[in-house]
Amino acid sequence: MNMSSKSLMLAVAIAIGGAGAAYTAPVQARVSVQIYAPSAPPALRIERVPGPRHGYTWAPGYWSWGHKRYNWRKGHYVRERHGYRYNAPRWEQDGNRWRYHGERWDH
Repeated sequence: MNMSSKSLMLAVAIAIGGAGAAYTAPVQARVSVQIYAPSAPPALRIERVPGPRHGYTWAPGYWSWGHKRYNWRKGHYVRERHGYRYNAPRWEQDGNRWRYHGERWDH
């Protein structure tokens, strides 16, 4: 092996080693978005709840807010999280507007 080949291999080894040392694991950020509507949501729709499904919890339908109006989201099954309790989305009056609280799992 000549000198230029050795120099090239050394340069590649240093570059690879440096890249590994510079690596940082990705960080998961928790973002909180608050949604407000200027008026109360319409009454909830009556949905036919299908029979139980093993390992799943029924998430009832709810009114979402987007494009300056309420939009109905149909109920659906969500996979159970053992040791947690499902809380459906809800709207709460906050002064002269309505604040949306998204679905969540409580331990």
